[in-house]
Amino acid sequence: MRNLYVTLSFVMVSGILSAQNQYTKTADKLFDRYEYVDAAKEYLKLAEGSKADNYVYKQLAESYYNVFNTKEASKWYAKVVEQKQDAETYYKYAQMLKAEGNFKEADKQMQQFAQLAPNDQRAKTFVSNPNYLPELKGQSKLYDIVKSDVSSDKTDFGAVLTNDNNVYFASARNTSKRNSNFNEEPYLDIYKATYNANGTISDAVAVDNINTKWHDGPASITSDGNTMYYGSESFNEKEYVKDKAKKAKFGKIYLYKATKEGDKWSNSKPLPFNNKEYDVRNPSISKDGKTLYFSSNMPGGFGGEDIWKVAVNGDEYGTPENLGAKVNTEANESFPFITDDDVLFFSSNGKQGFGGYDIFKMDVNKGTAAMNVGEPVNTSKDDFAFTYNATKKVGFFSSNRDGNDDIYKADPICNFRATVVVKDEMTGNVIEGATVFITDINQKILTNQNTDVNGESESMLTCLPTIVSYASKSGYENSNINKIEFEENELAFDVNFELTLKPIMPIITEKEVILQPIYFEFNKSNITAEGAAELDKLVAVMNEHPSMVIFAKSHTDSRGSDKYNMNLSDRRAKSTVQYLISKGIAKDRISGQGFGESEPKVACKPCNEEQHAQNRRSEFLIVKK
Repeated sequence: MRNLYVTLSFVMVSGILSAQNQYTKTADKLFDRYEYVDAAKEYLKLAEGSKADNYVYKQLAESYYNVFNTKEASKWYAKVVEQKQDAETYYKYAQMLKAEGNFKEADKQMQQFAQLAPNDQRAKTFVSNPNYLPELKGQSKLYDIVKSDVSSDKTDFGAVLTNDNNVYFASARNTSKRNSNFNEEPYLDIYKATYNANGTISDAVAVDNINTKWHDGPASITSDGNTMYYGSESFNEKEYVKDKAKKAKFGKIYLYKATKEGDKWSNSKPLPFNNKEYDVRNPSISKDGKTLYFSSNMPGGFGGEDIWKVAVNGDEYGTPENLGAKVNTEANESFPFITDDDVLFFSSNGKQGFGGYDIFKMDVNKGTAAMNVGEPVNTSKDDFAFTYNATKKVGFFSSNRDGNDDIYKADPICNFRATVVVKDEMTGNVIEGATVFITDINQKILTNQNTDVNGESESMLTCLPTIVSYASKSGYENSNINKIEFEENELAFDVNFELTLKPIMPIITEKEVILQPIYFEFNKSNITAEGAAELDKLVAVMNEHPSMVIFAKSHTDSRGSDKYNMNLSDRRAKSTVQYLISKGIAKDRISGQGFGESEPKVACKPCNEEQHAQNRRSEFLIVKK
């Protein structure tokens, strides 16, 4: 049923449809009427008989694809691609293989797709990150899930929980309605059930005055509970497109608005941007009631079905706006849901995922990239129609992982990725090698990571009521403290923030400028990043005192021969002088010399590590102020 409601329009047939040839006439007629189950039976007779050819194989594969019979679709697509195909066929085959868990073969088909459609965003994404699956599987678990007791043995999807403890969803359980030819289940109705304090759902009943003889649902309810937006068919308005060649009438999905009077829904009206040329469906209204999100294959999109939004002002509507490339692809994006804090959930079979439709989320206000919500919500099957009630702190989604479209309950686990950038408070430059500490409120360290060359540190964490972060590095005072506070079961997103470190400034006495230790690598004399940061402070001092002249003395500890230590310290002194000159200090203001182990700060024999460290030093004597 998901395939029907995501990718297809509806049809009323008044005569015999055109066929590809005399042998496929019956099967083609069923296929054109979207009766894929029966079409597959007819194509299968041909495929297993003497009339098999690539057209029959492809139509058979497409029939199974459209009812998400992944095993049979994969089997027949394998026959199809024995001959060269169009790009989309390879993409569909790859999707079916992923749904079957055959990712290795799916990647081969994606490579074929990428070669034929190199400018397709799906191809670009695959080429840039072909080994994405381990990364997806390595994500932290965001939700605990369980199949909801409201699910039946028929199609159920699109559950949305209102603040007054009502659950609205679409279902094919009404056996008094006629069956759809698509999957031989009854046409969809909108149902309302009760959400109980223990998390169960009971007393599901069809919604009066809304349901028609056609497909109805899913629905979205405004925060005050008084307005419903929902999908139904254009045949209700006697609007459709006639196909004279096929002697058929093709209808579309329209969006409707209804209002509540007492306990009843009434005043149902179609929205003004419905159009018999395309589908408009799967509504989600924002908390303030001013923005309606929906999916549509209307012109101006990226290829298949896209996510759109439209401004709402009472009964007036703006011009629909496409949400752009951060959400939409050349394939299909559908089932949008906007949370109270503007997190958009949607389903896509065009973005990188586990197979079929996966559920993604993004922060609309921040405009961040869409994030796959990962396992166990997403599987190799179709996972879609995620909704979330921020007041009740519970979500619902739908999946056909067990063969039927069922409703699942999702309890959020608060996980987040903390990306910290550490900068020098004075210069604004990023600091490599700073240690970022993240602790709980009692200062228990949860993680500590060193920043990279970009001054960044990244950690995956589980939310606590309060998380504290700070940074430190030799030569700097400890950073400012950043606190992150979470509500219980909050839907967390990646957190990005900045910490600054204030340099410990040199001490200027009558005789010398005292810096933090200038570190060199073992047996080397080149200036390190840490050493450069400290010498930059001396540059600042000398720039503030333009007449100051400095003599740099470099000392080693007593390990090694006298000659070796003298040469090493002299090289280090010269490197120090050259660094300062490179920073604009005039040659006549800076000189240096190595003294090896001849002038220890601490007289010791033997010396311990602490004493060696004190003797291994640089001194910056003031020759002239």
